[in-house]
Amino acid sequence: VKNRTAQCNQIHGFLLEYGVESPRRVDVLLRRLHEVLEDAANELPAEGRILLRNLSDELKRLHERVLAFDAQLAAVARDVPACQRLMAIPGIGVLTATALVAAVGDAAEFRNGRQMAAWLGLVPRQRSTGGRPTLLGISKRGDAYLRTLLIHGARSSMRFAARRTDRRSRWVLATEDRRGRNVAAVALANKNARTAWAVLARGAAFEAEYRSAA
Repeated sequence: VKNRTAQCNQIHGFLLEYGVESPRRVDVLLRRLHEVLEDAANELPAEGRILLRNLSDELKRLHERVLAFDAQLAAVARDVPACQRLMAIPGIGVLTATALVAAVGDAAEFRNGRQMAAWLGLVPRQRSTGGRPTLLGISKRGDAYLRTLLIHGARSSMRFAARRTDRRSRWVLATEDRRGRNVAAVALANKNARTAWAVLARGAAFEAEYRSAA
């Protein structure tokens, strides 16, 4: 995915030099590249046309690899009941669910959801000043890739919280209003990690009105 993104950025920069606007979505960009390359009347020089065709071919190859990988992950998720239960949690999709199942293994090895969230680096660090604890942000220990997936997924699901009335969505909105969007996203990622522990360790099913596991 990183290679595909880098290739897209290179193409965007190349087209910009010739005053050609390019879309961000990869599939739309590939169609746009085909149009540009087939347009003999544009100002693209012969050398530039050759280079752009090579860039386009490489992007198409990378995009096909990503699509094939996504299809494989989706097939795995369909066949693994734990992945299906995890994907019922708002903010956890195919990529995060399969990564959690692969990385966590036996979730029962964690005493509770908070311990698994701490393993992922999603619990606040604390410093004691004059006998009073001060929160310093998340610890960022553990698997950085999984932590990033959970936080990005939380941010994505927050966009829909205003349309819902369940306890979880109300909590998200209240946290965002009180602490800001970034803190709320991390807090939701922490809650999702705890809920994921309950799903994996106990075989529980997600319910929006239930509290996450301790």
